[in-house]
Amino acid sequence: MVKVTLPDGSVKDFKAGVSPKEIAESIGKRLASDALAAKVDGRLVDLFFPITKDAKFEVLTWSHPDGKKVFWHSAAHVLAHAIKNLYPKAKNTIGPATEDGFFYDFDDLPIKEDDFPKIEEEMMRIAKSGLQTKRFVWTLGDVKKNLGKNPYKVELAADFAKQGWELTAYSQGDDFVDLCEGPHVPSTASIKAVKLTKLAGAYWRGDQKNKQLTRIYGVAFPSDKELKEYVALHKEMEKRDHRKIGREMDLFTFSDLVGSGLPLFTPKGTIIRDELAGLSESLQKEHGFQRVWIPHIAKTDLYKKSGHWDKFGKELFLVQSQETSDQFVMKPMNCPHHAQIYASRARSYRDLPLRYFETTTIYRDEKSGELTGLSRVRSPTQDDAHIFCRADQIEQEFENIMNMIKKLYAVLGMSFKCRLSFRDPKTPAKYLGESKQWDDAEKILERVAKKLKLDYAVVEGEAAFYGPKIDVMVLDALGRQWQCATEQLDFVQPARFGLAYVDADNKEKTPVMIHKALLGSIERFMSVYIEHTAGHFPLWLSPEQVRVLTVSNRFDEYASQVNSALRAEGIRVEFDTSAETLNKKIREAELAHVNYILVIGDKEVQSKTVNVRTRDNKILGQVTVDTFLQKLNKEIVKKNNAHPENPE
Repeated sequence: MVKVTLPDGSVKDFKAGVSPKEIAESIGKRLASDALAAKVDGRLVDLFFPITKDAKFEVLTWSHPDGKKVFWHSAAHVLAHAIKNLYPKAKNTIGPATEDGFFYDFDDLPIKEDDFPKIEEEMMRIAKSGLQTKRFVWTLGDVKKNLGKNPYKVELAADFAKQGWELTAYSQGDDFVDLCEGPHVPSTASIKAVKLTKLAGAYWRGDQKNKQLTRIYGVAFPSDKELKEYVALHKEMEKRDHRKIGREMDLFTFSDLVGSGLPLFTPKGTIIRDELAGLSESLQKEHGFQRVWIPHIAKTDLYKKSGHWDKFGKELFLVQSQETSDQFVMKPMNCPHHAQIYASRARSYRDLPLRYFETTTIYRDEKSGELTGLSRVRSPTQDDAHIFCRADQIEQEFENIMNMIKKLYAVLGMSFKCRLSFRDPKTPAKYLGESKQWDDAEKILERVAKKLKLDYAVVEGEAAFYGPKIDVMVLDALGRQWQCATEQLDFVQPARFGLAYVDADNKEKTPVMIHKALLGSIERFMSVYIEHTAGHFPLWLSPEQVRVLTVSNRFDEYASQVNSALRAEGIRVEFDTSAETLNKKIREAELAHVNYILVIGDKEVQSKTVNVRTRDNKILGQVTVDTFLQKLNKEIVKKNNAHPENPE
């Protein structure tokens, strides 16, 4: 007999060799019907996997993130099966699940997106056939025998065998088999709806020296309803695309002469950057952080000593001095520089914690295929900070940072969840530092999360190489999660740099380092926030808060006075002096997402007022300029995210 521990903590006894499918059936028919795969002691397995020893057990359905992962990976195999049937000369290579679907890379596949309907039809024919999935354990000889005409599969199998990994394959029916780790759904019948989304190029194994392949992206669902919801969501995503809104609102641009992944911000975009950075900096100053400044380059020796060179050497921009033989890099992160400020003088336990911050640009040579608008750039600007503290101060510092994060995202009108990113115990070689330090650090982070009642989940394998962290996953208006803020514990760099302080017992000790960012990359956060708001920025952040319009140019003199009065009070205001009709001026102001539109005609001139309306076409009526200014200033101070109300 084996004891199976369920997610609710209950324990059930089964005969040795019981399958996840049988366990699901013992719990309930609906669960067994919805089951796609299972987790046994944290390992993803097929529903027919035999459980031969006591284990923790969880059934995975479509509602579980790992259930979706298995489902989409299975759909990728259905795509490969369909391509094999329609394009026999094509060679399938790899086809993993992604965060929101799957892709598969093929060689010798000359297709266009116009071919998608035909491929989707064949995928659905295979799905409806209800082909059963079977798993095989192969030798390298079996791979060559069954897939020998596909050099990509043979190469992968040879590499896996060399590393001592088990070689497994999965079949769908009798005429399709693929080298794969699995797991998979038990039958293609689980897949009820598919949609191929785009074509792209991809190098074999991500190496530009290798042949370029054809990558097909797609999604799949257990019902037509979910596919329709996906299509509707993506239409809304297209409307909110920050690249589209950025062009329409004239916020940022890119230039081939400057280089890909290097955004240029217009005056309006720069206002948003500065306001966001100002919000972050004001919070940091309130919580005891001191501004520092560092150069944008450093000798390679700095990053070799910190450990970053070995981890990120291929992502660095190299700089050669013409005066000396020194090799420099454009700084890819700021922490080693800040560590040198700490190391510049002797420190006492009374000096700690020391909190350094700055808003500064770093540089990383990201792959060109991964650059996407502001979401990923080669010159991200971070609201970066580093704390040097004693071990007994760690918990309080983490609470301090999280309270700043809560305040910032409350102002921005966004909610968040937390991911406690811990090391993967299966791959200890990936992480620097002592095991006990990691154990203690992970316990501290979870204690903070519980104390502050954070909505959190522990995710193994997502830690930085130098320590565990709390990553803040911000939720946007469409329910998508984005990693923005972070707080990270680091025992490694202080030791590598020989940082020290004299403790109360007069003994020299090594401080702990905490990395912190509230927004993270300002460029990345802007991409998230633009899409979250669809360009409808709150008044304090809006690059154009007010636009003044006149019924005719007869009223330009008074309108100019209003414009000057608002500008003198620090309001970001523009005066539209074009010869367009009033209706067109109003429409253009609404499309530009200007928060307030002031219309001036004869009545307003006579009464020395302005007629106020919002970008949402809500008419608020006539008020005096002073009354309107009071409303604006009150709203800006409160950083109100709600729609503007009547200023009277």
